[in-house]
Amino acid sequence: MPPGLISNANGGQPERKGPALTAISDFLNLNFRHFNARETVDAAKAWRHHLAEGGEMLLAMAGAMSTAELGISLSQMIRQKKIHAISCTAANLEEEVFNLFAHNDYQMVPDYRDLSPEEEAKLRDKGMNRVTDTCIPETVMRKTEKHLVDLWADAARNRQPKFPYEFIYDLLDRPGIRDGFEIPPEHSWILAAKDMNLPVYTPGYEDSTHGGIFTASVMSGRVEGHHAIKSGTQQLQHLADWYCQRAENNTPVGIFQIGGGIAGDFPISVVPMLIQDFKKEVPYWAYFAQISDSTTSYGSYSGAVPNEKITWEKIDVDTPKFMINSDASIVAPLIFAYVMGQ
Repeated sequence: MPPGLISNANGGQPERKGPALTAISDFLNLNFRHFNARETVDAAKAWRHHLAEGGEMLLAMAGAMSTAELGISLSQMIRQKKIHAISCTAANLEEEVFNLFAHNDYQMVPDYRDLSPEEEAKLRDKGMNRVTDTCIPETVMRKTEKHLVDLWADAARNRQPKFPYEFIYDLLDRPGIRDGFEIPPEHSWILAAKDMNLPVYTPGYEDSTHGGIFTASVMSGRVEGHHAIKSGTQQLQHLADWYCQRAENNTPVGIFQIGGGIAGDFPISVVPMLIQDFKKEVPYWAYFAQISDSTTSYGSYSGAVPNEKITWEKIDVDTPKFMINSDASIVAPLIFAYVMGQ
């Protein structure tokens, strides 16, 4: 065992001495010993070890984690430099902004499993868009629309395209904009990402409310063309450059994936793209973990076991890899707390 490492009594990844573990971590060490619980702790220990060795981490985030208010813990991870880049669905990007501006108008529906079609229609007619047990008011989408259309129009007119997250960063810099926040700023992951200057990749941006508003704005003439927003392939090149810079500095990069789909496959595929298509030798991802509630099935990416990624030149045989079959809204904050030594 390398010097300075602590062996895991339950057989998991060795851990370099770091911040003292406290209440949450002690509880997990004592109780989370088997099955998905053990996998959770092992993934967290390996993350700590990865960072202690000088590594960086990209977070891939699908689902509705922003509406689940993951930002309460995720923002701390970003500010403590435990996460260095994010790839998420555009829905997660915009819903983090919606939560900032309209949290007090959200409507909780604890009995959402029992709603009839007629009750769903009533929510629709009230302008409430349901995400599981939480309804997002349509009004906040219109509130952000006004600001974004102005920013998009300026970018198109001046031929200065930007990535979707850069427009959000610009929105958050508008005079007086923070006066309208309805949650503590320290609970917002997008504010933390902006303050720490993280790149936030949103593959499939058009599949979002803001993507729809942008397209409608081009169609109506409010924005003079689609060239205001940089393309998905430009995002991929930006990510490739980001990864190559770390490879040149001998900085290992891991990927922690919440859910599946494009938010995860987009960033992890940058390595085989560089190796196979760009013909550049770069290291495989140095760590991989996924929280998924998808079962392994025929052709499923979300439920694919990590070893399948070896065949695609994404990870290697000895890459620390973990698959946690559970609810990310429960598991992710626990892992974050462990990584932060809480």
